[in-house]
Amino acid sequence: MSDQTKPLVSVVIAFLNEERFLGEAIQSVIRQDYPNWELVLVDDGSADRSTRIAKEYAEKYPGKIFYTEHTGHVNKGLSASRNHGVRQTGGPLLAFLDADDVWLPGKLSNQVSIFKEHPEIAMVAEANEYWYSWSDPTQKDMVIPVGAHHTEKRVIPVPAVQDRVFDPLQLMFHLYPLGNGAAPCPSGLMVAKEAFTKVGGFEEFFTKENQLYEDQAFLSKIYLQHKVYVSSACNNLYRQRPESIVKWVTAKGYYHKVRQHYLQWLSDYLNAREINDKELNRLVRKALVPYHRPLYHFLISEMPQKIKRRSQNLFFAISR
Repeated sequence: MSDQTKPLVSVVIAFLNEERFLGEAIQSVIRQDYPNWELVLVDDGSADRSTRIAKEYAEKYPGKIFYTEHTGHVNKGLSASRNHGVRQTGGPLLAFLDADDVWLPGKLSNQVSIFKEHPEIAMVAEANEYWYSWSDPTQKDMVIPVGAHHTEKRVIPVPAVQDRVFDPLQLMFHLYPLGNGAAPCPSGLMVAKEAFTKVGGFEEFFTKENQLYEDQAFLSKIYLQHKVYVSSACNNLYRQRPESIVKWVTAKGYYHKVRQHYLQWLSDYLNAREINDKELNRLVRKALVPYHRPLYHFLISEMPQKIKRRSQNLFFAISR
């Protein structure tokens, strides 16, 4: 980390046809109470007004906000766009903001202070506020801490996961996709550029429906090789919208196809780097069983659960 008292934080917003929300995201960066930032706006081939919006901000804030795109204004996907944006940055710290999300004013200052207190870490991951009320004021927003267990209506925090440094590998066991705890969202992260470069950034072949897991692949690489600080602070609003990739993948029935894609990538990644942690490899093999051995999985897992549920239903019916 730089010896500067206020190191430069390079913010990357990659966007594709986000004219409804891009200006709000950019304004939330401008309103940060931490002054030493730069913002790189990466156009992933937009065909709406978001291209013009981004260029206008770059013109209005020269030397502070920058516009860039892929050669030929082509679409390459979110991972390739984030990596392209990082290559344009100059700061030792990186922060990613999704083009439809919003930061609260203290986001950067809070996370920079954590890096100062813990110079050994490579990343800070904070809680996320699932933002429903932006479109319907009657809906209740929900703060989900990293590592929490939650449903659509209830959040159960896990205090042991909060406000502490985790050594390499540890978060792989605590957090989704292998663990049960909630994973952080990209808009809640701050990453040391040196660590980002060392792990190779985002995996660019996680495109189309597989884009659902592009952040999980990147996070896994960080968890495996670096120390990470999990913060209980929440300075970001994670916009919930019906056209999100999560909703789209689920509605199309692609979820398990995408999960298998990630798990197979992870298995190959561990083998290629000779990461031979016994428990981690066991978890990955177990997670792949439904895809590699579907009949076996049905017999030892799904069928007993179905029998149990039917027995319970029969018991309640008889006891009435």
